[in-house]
Amino acid sequence: MRLLVTGGAGFIGSNFVRHVLAERRDVHVRVLDKLTYAGSRDNLADVLDDARLEFVEGDICDQATVESAADGADAIVHLAAESHVDRSIISAEAAVQTNFVGSFRVFEAARAAGVQRLLHVSTDEVYGACLGEPFVETDPLEPRNPYSATKAGADHLAHSYFVTHGLPVVIARPSNNYGPWQYPEKLIPFFVWRALRDEHLPVYGDGMQVRDWLHVEDHCRALLLLLERGAPGEAYNIHGGDERPNLATIRIILDELGKPEGLIRHVEDRPGHDVRYAMDASKLGALGWEPRVEWESGIRATVRWFAEHRDWMERATARGKAYFEEWYAGR
Repeated sequence: MRLLVTGGAGFIGSNFVRHVLAERRDVHVRVLDKLTYAGSRDNLADVLDDARLEFVEGDICDQATVESAADGADAIVHLAAESHVDRSIISAEAAVQTNFVGSFRVFEAARAAGVQRLLHVSTDEVYGACLGEPFVETDPLEPRNPYSATKAGADHLAHSYFVTHGLPVVIARPSNNYGPWQYPEKLIPFFVWRALRDEHLPVYGDGMQVRDWLHVEDHCRALLLLLERGAPGEAYNIHGGDERPNLATIRIILDELGKPEGLIRHVEDRPGHDVRYAMDASKLGALGWEPRVEWESGIRATVRWFAEHRDWMERATARGKAYFEEWYAGR
């Protein structure tokens, strides 16, 4: 199989590339990545010498670039995205361009290449805040921030390409991912980084926002399954099956690092902050998937990974220095 992975040098992308190379010996993977602040060759350092891996630096918003990268591909896993809510609140421009316009370019390139499968990776945030029963795939999309709105728009566009053009699109909607190589703007690595430096942890509001945490290894197993067995035109929820308030996760981080809870500082909540995300993943479960990584052990192992890779975290945070200074000023 000849596989194109957009965003393959990012957090989920690099983990997926590593997973598919290990699980499928007959695969050839071409990575297309713009190498923004969150994408780095560092994330693929252990597999860059694999003869089955080809790296292309380029932007999915450029039609010629993405068409060239897709040429000859049997399938595409579309992971390239601007994925941080806070950044989209400061300015939605990058999210709109990459997540919607860039996805349009990928869908057009997939049509031109005649791929057998396009796996479009979305997010649970497209459903909006969950105030009742966990969301199922047929529930309406009601995003509440610029990031999730661009992802919801891309989901609708992906489905339209299946209906109108017969493009064999499968949509994956995962819950909050965590694990190695995650850029330190997200909750777990960000708070690990600050705790290691004995800096206060700026917790939004009361910290009781509920998230379902999905280990990236479980997510990668689900993506490979959907790539091979997902039904075109369908969406699939992927969850970790263990909802927890953010404060519970933060306390595990501090406990694993041996740091005091006195580092926690409650700050003004971010605009439009969803109080809970929750999904029903029984549709994916019917294909034989279930999460394997238990929440607390997975969080603790992830915290240790970041603590043992401080040089990587130093380089990563340096690439986003301007954002950290702007968004957390006064927090």
